[in-house]
Formats: sequence, C-alpha cells, structure tokens
Amino acid sequence: MPIKPPRRPVVSSATGRPSGETRDRAPSSDRAPHGRDPYGHDPRGREPQGRDPRAHAASRADPGPGGRAPTRSASDDWRSRDERRPASAASDAARNPSRQATYTSRASDDRRPSAAPGGAGRSGAPRPAPSRSGPRPESRDFGQRPVLAADRPAALYLSCPSGVESLLATEARRILGDAAQIHESRGGIEVLAPAAAAPAERQHALRDYAMRLNLESRLAQRVLWRVATRVYRHEDDIYVLARSVNWSDWITPQHTLRVDAVSRRSHLQSLNFAGLRVKDAVCDDLRERTGERPSVDTRFPDLGLVLYLDDLDAILYVDTSGEALFKRGWREDTGEAPLKETLAAAMLAAADWQGRPEDGALLDPCCGAGTIPIEAAQIACGIAPGLQRRFAFERLLPFRAHLADWQRLKQAARDRQHPPRVPIYAGDVAFRMTDFATRNADRAGVRQYIEFKTADALQRPVPCERGVLMFNPPYGERIDTKGSVRNAYRARSEADDHMGEDAPTSRAGREQFQDDEAATFFQRLSSHWKKQYPGWTAWILSPDMKLPSAMRLKESRRVVMFNGPIECRLFRFDLVAGSNKPRASTSTDAASPPSQAD
Repeated sequence: MPIKPPRRPVVSSATGRPSGETRDRAPSSDRAPHGRDPYGHDPRGREPQGRDPRAHAASRADPGPGGRAPTRSASDDWRSRDERRPASAASDAARNPSRQATYTSRASDDRRPSAAPGGAGRSGAPRPAPSRSGPRPESRDFGQRPVLAADRPAALYLSCPSGVESLLATEARRILGDAAQIHESRGGIEVLAPAAAAPAERQHALRDYAMRLNLESRLAQRVLWRVATRVYRHEDDIYVLARSVNWSDWITPQHTLRVDAVSRRSHLQSLNFAGLRVKDAVCDDLRERTGERPSVDTRFPDLGLVLYLDDLDAILYVDTSGEALFKRGWREDTGEAPLKETLAAAMLAAADWQGRPEDGALLDPCCGAGTIPIEAAQIACGIAPGLQRRFAFERLLPFRAHLADWQRLKQAARDRQHPPRVPIYAGDVAFRMTDFATRNADRAGVRQYIEFKTADALQRPVPCERGVLMFNPPYGERIDTKGSVRNAYRARSEADDHMGEDAPTSRAGREQFQDDEAATFFQRLSSHWKKQYPGWTAWILSPDMKLPSAMRLKESRRVVMFNGPIECRLFRFDLVAGSNKPRASTSTDAASPPSQAD
C-alpha cells in the first residue's frame, strides 16, 4: 500500500503565503461556477443573472419560514473582510509579486468558520464571522496567528550554543544599547533596528549593529543578516526566494560565493540541491544584470549564504562574519579536545566574572591551551575579541562606504584597553600544555597579565585570599602526578613494542580516563580545596551529572551548557573549610537521663 505524501499548503507566488492565507480562497461547498459566489454575485460587480436584485436583497434581509435569518457564507466573510484592506497594499502586491507582504497579526479568535454554506449553529443563531486577524481555512491552528516568514523585516540573527541565549541577549544589549530590539530564540537571538526609524535609517542601523557585534561579541558563533524569507513547498520556491534579492547590491561577478543549508524538520529530500538552487539564483541574477556570473569558493568565499529551512518557512541569510567568531586569531597551539573560546566566555559570563575588583582573582588549575585564562585576561583588560581577525562584511558592497566607520570602531576599542584590576593565575601538570598556553597568551597580548605555573592541581597552594576557581576537567596525562605521567608514557611505549600482542596499554589521553580514576581524582581535589581554598568559589564544566556526588560537595547552582553536541552542566561550589554537615553530639552524659543517685 503506497504511503501518502504529507499534504503541503499551496503557496501563493505573489505573497509567499499558504493557500489558506490568500484572499480568494473559500470552502469548496461555498463556491459557485464561473467565479460567482453561492448567491450568484459576480466579484466584478455585476448583478446576479436570472433574478431580480431587489427581490434577492429582500430575501436576504427577511427571515425565512422557520424564523431563521439566512447568514452570509464563509466566502462572503473573507471577501468583505479583504475589501476593507487598504487598496494600495493589495494593488502593490499585485503589481510587484516579489515584494514581501507586511501584514502583521494581532490577538485572534481561534474559531473557524462553519463548513456549511449557511454557517449557522445548532441553536439556529448565526455563527459570528471570525475576526480579521483570525486564522483562515487550512492555516495552522494557533492561539495567536504566527507571524509568517513573509511578514518578517530585515534583521540580524546571532547564533550561539544552547543554554547561552539569555547571556548573549544581555551582552548584545550592553554592546548596542537600549535602542536595538533584541528577542531570544532557540539557539540564538534576533536583533532588529528601532521600529520608529525610516527604512534607510534601519539599513544604516543594521550595518552598524553588524560591525559592532562582530567586533565585540564573545558569545555569538556568527552574525547573520536576514535578506529574504518565504513559505516554500519545493525547490522551485527556494529559487524564487533567492531571486527576490538584488545581488548586485552585495557582490560583483568578481566575488566568490558559498551556500550552506541548515534544516529542522524540512520535507525536502536533498539539502544540497536546495543550496544549489540558491547558487543558481544568485548567478542568474548577476548574469542578467551584468552579463557575468560569480564563481564558487567553498573554503574562503567573499559572500557566504546560509539557507535555513523548517517545516514551512525558508529563510536566507548573508554571513557577515566569515569564519566562526570563536576563532579569535590567537590560537595556534592546541592540546587534546580544546575548549572553544565562545564556551569559555560563556562560563565566565554565567559566573558573572568581569574582572572587577569585587569579582576577585581567577585561577584555572588545569588550563590546557589556556582558553579560559586568556579569555578572562582579555575581559579584565577590555580587549575586544575581534581586533586580531578579519570579517566577511569587509568585502561586501553594502559596507564599503562604511569602512571608515569600521576603522573608527576598531580604534575606539584599542583606546579602551587597560591593565587588569585583578590577578589571573593558570597552570597545568604537563609542561607541554603550559608552554602552549604561554605562547597563545603572548599572541593574544595578555601574556604579562597571567601567571603561568606548571604544577599539580592536587598540590597547588592558594595564591591569594579570595577568588574564583574555573576549569574544564581534563583526563589522563593532565590530571596525573608528574611521576605517574612518566610511568604512563613508559607503559604505553612498552605495550607498543609488543607489535599487536595482547598486552595491556595505558594511554594518557582523555578517552582512557576510567570512572574509578575520575572518582579518586575528584575526591582528592575537593579535599584539597577544602583545606587550601576556603572562601573561594569553584565553577566546573562537566558532562557528568553526578559530579557533586563524586566530589562529595553540594552545588549551589548548575547551568545547562553544550560543549559542541555534548550536554554539560556548569556546577558552582561554595568552598568552606571542613564539612557543611551539622555535627552530631558525642557527649554520652548529655544524651543519657540523670540517675537516681544524682
């Protein structure tokens, strides 16, 4: 038995809306032949044929034999409602099919019109027609009609790992000020220009926002400019979506491009083909306008496009960042499983550590390549994260006239730099990792502000009276003592000499760190912290949800964060000397009742 394909809405070529959202749509039972409604009216204004117009009007006004007043059909309701729309908006959409519709929704009545021509209920009273902003037939049934893709204005979208959206929104408000409209969504935030601004002022504001966010944001993965949106049902709609943009305003035929497609519940069978249709649209548009077409560069394109598809909407973005924003430009030496700079900045933001004197010192006892202490040092010094790299928007045409403003923003960021007000400490048990971290800090311009020390995390004494411990627990080589590291390397080399024999191997990598070894390490670490670091606050990022039990500590807060695809928790521990448990009374005299002799 063949499987029925999912029913997709018929999309209007003029507005990009589903067929249930169009003005001429009415239930099939209400339709009359030759384009007339059930009462014989011609939509072009002609009188019904074969009937007296006055008698027809009287029959509609007077109640019938049963005392029930005939009600208007659903097609009349939709038509009369649409006749109240401004004529300029409807005619403009008919003249220019590529123009996006801008009708927005308000709180709507979720009741649908009756399928019967009369539309009356069982009680005999006519059912009220739905409000103008209510959902039409075959539209999605929500309590409030959603704003479709064709209704959305141009905006910026900043992607980030799950769990960081609220932190990113706070950072964006600090960078842009209160004039920008910022809305959180799953996996990122949306930034819109002020609503009261004129269209030209909105474009200028978005250009300024894109430059500032690329330069200053530590938490965003990319800054994307939304250029086109549309309801789609197949790949041809994707082509129409991309053709609605004048690409000669963005690039010339001498530029290169690349298209990436991202999907969530899309019904298309091939995302690669959808991206190919976008590429064809860009090339066709430039060929018609200039006679030439651009080339494709999948590694270092001048114009990066991101096509996002869900079950109904297709959204096309221009990537203004180029490479991902976690690539600051200073990391060259890395160890095993390095931490991304954006995630390290998110850990510091969740702890509300900004390098202020009241925040205290910061210590990373297992720094690895130095990601956390370097990010902390740049925050404490006021160094913008994008000062040492280039961005894709610098090669795009809309920003060429504003490159002088871009240089002024960078110079203002350099003028804000200052020495840190709190000390920053870092170290690792492996000399190799300490050397990597030192060289990375030198390229980042903060080497003189971080005190690196090769030491065991289980033996490192407290550097000052109060501060914050923050680290991502490593495995194997970097948490063993120095002697056991040499033993591990020796055992691994001896096992390799067996050339395939069944001999036990001891690797020093993260993947070979066993559960019993981890439990022993964390128990010893918590005991060391209780003795040496009372009054400090510890933040640990770990995918192990039972980490507090392993450390025998009670967390005061946990924050959901994702390290790539791995779901983690950022645990906070308030360290105190000894134990938090109330001590039981050990005096037997106080517990026993008094004797008769007493």
